Amino acid sequence: MSTDAEHCTGQDHASRISGGTAAEIADSVRGLVERGALVPGHPLPSVRALAEQLGINRNTAVAAYRTLARSGVVVSQGRAGTRVAQHPRVPQEGFAAAGSLRDLGTGNPDPTLIPDLRPALAAAVGRPVLYGEPVIDRDLESWARDWIAPDAPGPVDGMGLTLTSGAVDAVERLLAQALLRDDAVALEDPCFLASIHLSRLGGYRAVPVPVDAEGMTVDGLRRALDQGVRAVVSTPRAQNPTGASLTAERAAQLREVLADHPYVLVIQDDYYSYLSRRPFHSIIGPEHRRWALIRSVSKFAGPDMCLAVTASDPETAARLAMRLSPGTTWVSHLLQRLTHAVMTDAGALALIERAGAHYAERNAAFAERLSAHGLPARAGDGLSLWVGVPAPARGVAERLMRRGWLARTGDEFRLGPTDEPSHHLRLTVHDLDEQAAETLAADLAAAAREAR
Repeated sequence: MSTDAEHCTGQDHASRISGGTAAEIADSVRGLVERGALVPGHPLPSVRALAEQLGINRNTAVAAYRTLARSGVVVSQGRAGTRVAQHPRVPQEGFAAAGSLRDLGTGNPDPTLIPDLRPALAAAVGRPVLYGEPVIDRDLESWARDWIAPDAPGPVDGMGLTLTSGAVDAVERLLAQALLRDDAVALEDPCFLASIHLSRLGGYRAVPVPVDAEGMTVDGLRRALDQGVRAVVSTPRAQNPTGASLTAERAAQLREVLADHPYVLVIQDDYYSYLSRRPFHSIIGPEHRRWALIRSVSKFAGPDMCLAVTASDPETAARLAMRLSPGTTWVSHLLQRLTHAVMTDAGALALIERAGAHYAERNAAFAERLSAHGLPARAGDGLSLWVGVPAPARGVAERLMRRGWLARTGDEFRLGPTDEPSHHLRLTVHDLDEQAAETLAADLAAAAREAR
């Protein structure tokens, strides 16, 4: 909360806004923000006050504020006025600054279950690739089509295939080619941290769609579509953070809802694919006009293997290619060849299959431990476990820290503010040995009792 002195200083700087047109006023405010004269959270003059201050028509002031809002410089709060936008930090995946604590929030795969890339390096080295050549290596394209085409909703002949630097890169580019700032996008709630970050950076209006044990809910999607969302991002398997996977029945119900909105872009991020213990069920019907299915290799070939395959309808594929053209026009062919060598090696594929089974078994075993300690838990799909606790999760996490554990609370994965605290923790436990797993289960049960 700003102090009275800060408020007065902000108003003093706001009095320096100048200009006679909407564009000039918007440029003036942006300049004050960039120089730090107006800081995040500071109020701006009301439309009436700004018009009187500059001697302009009120409609000009409205147009200036609208331009600033669209560019993310300010936020309108209705009767509460207009303020300089604040950009809160979004938690990131990966290791936290845990110090002496055991970090349970990494979401990382087991490095011992990632294929050794050294044997594949020789196969990846070939003649240099020059400008103007096909952006997808021929061998990788053939493999990628065989991998993704059986689950694409439309005919293979009409399917576009695009490579990006990972699944998050694909989602960002797909949203950017389909949405403008302030457009609404339906996101799962709780949500993958990167999706929250992308929606904020893009200036999109995130509409939460609740997730239950069967995935995105039907009523939630229907409400989001009624609010005019122009895109939907769904995780068909191993939803992060909950581990939920779509059932055949739920997917069919969601397809029925989407049938009335064929031009809404539907993005399915099947990031866990090879590792998943669940069947793939699509929410995209055969008649849907705007769609994309993304599969990444990072979870099983290693996080540094930044490559994802996106199948999409022809128009979306063309727009996605245009989004790639101003910068890096292709994913490195060395990386493409390396991926192809790994994903066509029998030994590597056997290790990936073993990894998927290992994550599922370790999560299920830990859920059983928690249940034995009086905390009923159920393992979903994915690298981590979504654990319900009988008290606000932040209080439980604080007590876990005193016992040497660092955990992520469900509050971090929420799309917007809410008065109700989360009662979930997301834990990465597949790398714990038997003794550590038992200690954590006992500590978590004790922390939950204390917090309650």
